[in-house]
Amino acid sequence: MKVLVTGGSGFIGSHVVDKLRDKGFEVRIYDMVLPSIRKDIEFYQGSILDLESLGMAMMGVDAVYHLAAIADVKDVFERPHYAESINVRGTINVLEAARTHQNVKRVVYASTTWVYSDTIETNVDETTPLRPPSHLYTATKLTSEYYCQAYSKLYGMNVTIMRYGIPYGPRARGAAVVPIFVSKALKGEPLTIAGDGLQFRKFVYVEDLAEGNVLALKSIAKNKIYNLDGKEKVSIKQIAETVKKIIGNVKIEYIPARPGDFSGKEVSSELAKKELGWEPKVSFEEGVRRYINWYKKVEQEKEAEWARLDNTLRTQL
Repeated sequence: MKVLVTGGSGFIGSHVVDKLRDKGFEVRIYDMVLPSIRKDIEFYQGSILDLESLGMAMMGVDAVYHLAAIADVKDVFERPHYAESINVRGTINVLEAARTHQNVKRVVYASTTWVYSDTIETNVDETTPLRPPSHLYTATKLTSEYYCQAYSKLYGMNVTIMRYGIPYGPRARGAAVVPIFVSKALKGEPLTIAGDGLQFRKFVYVEDLAEGNVLALKSIAKNKIYNLDGKEKVSIKQIAETVKKIIGNVKIEYIPARPGDFSGKEVSSELAKKELGWEPKVSFEEGVRRYINWYKKVEQEKEAEWARLDNTLRTQL
């Protein structure tokens, strides 16, 4: 079975590619950025705004994972028009390209549990009624979900929507809270917490998330929505304390709370457990430990490369 992954060079996408390949799938990446991992993967360079290039990338493909997106809410806030073009028009391009290629039997769309941000309920699942989103990022993800559902109803396309919790782990973007805290701790800088730090999230280790994506190709998942969230409620304070526990000798500082900070929702992933056999396996502390080990290795490789370049320049001079 051949699978195309849009955004396959990114944080989550690269792990989905790894997991698919490990499970025996033939994988092709469609991305603007060359993959830094597993050079042996077939790669098509292009934008999801380029419908013709997308169509070419889908030739001979049985399923499409659509993960390419502007995923940082800060980037969406600062560049709303561009974010809309990638997150919304990019999605309809993927769906349209898949519609015109009859070989594509399934489209798996990467959404987010942040679609529940404005719900009245604090305990939510896939059946919880959603309310108009207050953030542009959430609006783009919901719009894309609706496009997927419309293509399913109008054209008989099989789609699966996966609502991700907050991912963390190796290759994570540096702007996320775990990478920020780890980077500061290793530099000897204090970890800053806004307010009392009791606002919580349910983080999901990226390899667990990738496993859930592979399971989404099961027949039962056709035209379904699944939450893939972590098990543990983890407060911002706990994140800082976990990093301190692993690295040691880290100072934690508190500053005034930010107005309107989201306190979190209790998102149920029971449907994914029941129908797909999925549940997160890596504990938060173990996941942070794995991320720190990966981060240290990358930094050591960077230092070694700089030393090699410096020696080369010295020799040339």
